Amino acid sequence: INMSTTTTTTTKDNNSNNSNDINQIKIGVLALQGSFREHCSMIKRCGGCPIEVRNASQLEQCQGLIIPGGESTTMANIARRWNLFDALREFEDKGERAVWGTCAGLIFLADRIEESTAKQGGQELLGGIDVDVSRNFFGSQIDSFETEIPCSIPGSTENDTKCRALFIRAPAIKKVGKDVEVLARYFLSNEKKKEMNLMDVESVVVAVKQKNLLATSFHPELTSDLRWHELFMRMSKECKPFVSENRPEVRSQDEFKPLYVHPDLPIFKDNVLAKRFGE
Repeated sequence: INMSTTTTTTTKDNNSNNSNDINQIKIGVLALQGSFREHCSMIKRCGGCPIEVRNASQLEQCQGLIIPGGESTTMANIARRWNLFDALREFEDKGERAVWGTCAGLIFLADRIEESTAKQGGQELLGGIDVDVSRNFFGSQIDSFETEIPCSIPGSTENDTKCRALFIRAPAIKKVGKDVEVLARYFLSNEKKKEMNLMDVESVVVAVKQKNLLATSFHPELTSDLRWHELFMRMSKECKPFVSENRPEVRSQDEFKPLYVHPDLPIFKDNVLAKRFGE
């Protein structure tokens, strides 16, 4: 699918940005696997400086961190192999930085995984949000879907109280703690209840905020709606830049150099497909 007619230019460095403003907010995006490039593109559109994080030293001076959607077990295994978990925990510790998990990232930030859906042998998590999460609640990859859901995005100036949500083999939040703010729910239609054999379930929580931690079951980075990223930028702006007490080893960028450098992603416009099909 041709997502946009926008022309893009290849950059020499994935972590470069077009602004020399020293006050520009640096947002780390965990770039081990998953939709990290899409998040980087959205952060740039919001005026921030995205940093692709593949080693501990790249977290330095970041005020926020996004853990993207992807495959949570794969990301956990790579993070452990590259000795990133301790640095990620230090970054999140004491609530001094903002962290946002989307889809698989939500699983990373959950305090508890529903036992019936937990990974056999367990899965290493960062935790921090007082929620119980059901992995792959909405089914397998072929059960992925998009819809419009009611939402309440703090600080948003838009009057629209709905957002477009893409659920890709997505988790859902089954229980929330008393200090957790619910930002969005997905209300199951009768058809969806029958499909999932959940006739007694009216809705599930799909977006939450607890202090400086944010989590969504869906993928805002795959739409043109900037409100979720703008919220995270505001949260990050109030946070202290990260300086590790453990002085992480500065590793050569050549260790993590991709086979080729991606251009900035084109901006997805919701009306592209509508025009294509004459709607």
